Amino acid sequence: MSTPNLYSFLAISISGILLLNTSDVSATNGYFAHGYGTKAKGRGGVSLAIADDATAGANNPAVLVEVGNRVDAAFEIFVPKRGAERTNGFGFKEDSDRDVFVIPDLAMSKTLSKSTAIGLHVYGNGGLNTEYQEGDSTSCPIVTTSGRGNPFCGQGAAGVNLEQLVVAPTLAYQFDRNHSVGISPLFVYQRFAAMGLQFFANPLLGNYSSDPDKLTNNGTSTSFGKGYRVGYFGNFDQVTVGAAYSPRINMSKFKEYAGLFAGQGDFDIPTNYGVGVAFRPSPRLLVGFDYSVIKFSEVPSVGNPSTSATMGCNCLGNSDGPGFGWGNVKVQKFAVEYKLSPKLTVRGGFNKGDNPVSPRDVSFNILAPGVVSKHYTLGGTYKVAENVELSGHYMRATEVNVSGASILSLPGISPRESIYMHQNSLSVSLGVTY
Repeated sequence: MSTPNLYSFLAISISGILLLNTSDVSATNGYFAHGYGTKAKGRGGVSLAIADDATAGANNPAVLVEVGNRVDAAFEIFVPKRGAERTNGFGFKEDSDRDVFVIPDLAMSKTLSKSTAIGLHVYGNGGLNTEYQEGDSTSCPIVTTSGRGNPFCGQGAAGVNLEQLVVAPTLAYQFDRNHSVGISPLFVYQRFAAMGLQFFANPLLGNYSSDPDKLTNNGTSTSFGKGYRVGYFGNFDQVTVGAAYSPRINMSKFKEYAGLFAGQGDFDIPTNYGVGVAFRPSPRLLVGFDYSVIKFSEVPSVGNPSTSATMGCNCLGNSDGPGFGWGNVKVQKFAVEYKLSPKLTVRGGFNKGDNPVSPRDVSFNILAPGVVSKHYTLGGTYKVAENVELSGHYMRATEVNVSGASILSLPGISPRESIYMHQNSLSVSLGVTY
């Protein structure tokens, strides 16, 4: 593939991603994906010390110097099953609608010299996505026009949708034979919408929002921000090591939802970092391990306890107002990869992350039940031609259930709620070297 054709392909693909990225999903390590790139996904997300495709902007920018001239384009079918149940009063039980999503992914890399490479990766995050419309909600604490299946007793359907699109150009530099560094500026675009949350601004109960007109049903709000990711990669024959770090990204505010998110609509992207090692005991076998941390608790709209809400005081939207109560997530990833033949490589992985939601915060997280923690993955790559390969992966995240007291409690009535989720995903990608 010639360089001009490559850039044309890249421009068209990016336009397609921008158009297709209109519905996002509940991802797997909090609202971060369990891995970026089809090969990494097949390894349970292990990627920080492995240089085998162009998705370095989301993993470790420093590995790009080892990748060469390459384009990777992928589509993933992601199927999260999530829902909620309330018992002991104000009954509710329903699975969220919209449980099949198609997620595109595109990356490229280009070697400029023996020591320098550039690249670009366009990818997405998501994790606050629910839509409750049809269920058996039987009662509410007040008389109101309640949509069937609305767990918060508001009007019509209830739910939220968050989308994050990241454009990550990358520069990697090898400063000696064994050591490389890299940086990826991150340009982030967010979209958010919420519906059916009128309960939190009902004058009969007091007011839980600092700005009731900017709480719910205000359409799609947008946000922009920029940050960076830096990385290190070391190659010591049979052992490679890697590390990456991205500080908190300051995003512009979701102005249409200033009465919902803490900080008048603020929704930053948290600090995240990790280290990894890969061992190759033979030319055919690879064993890898990554350890990463996502600091959700540092972002008030995500990390502040939901139970801090009080009527007319510490309201939704205030600088120290309630959030989803998510804790930090620590993730351990394990991988094995084996080259069966010159054309076929198979891989598998296990990804275990913390569940960020505690029983204290169950009610708010009916909107965002990102509670899965264990992910089992399989994948493979088949070399179709000298410069063309096809890769695929399958992921299964087992169900996690979290239960706690409901915020809809009244004297003599103490409902309990449960949220639950499990996931499946399947992806295929095309890799072309040039």
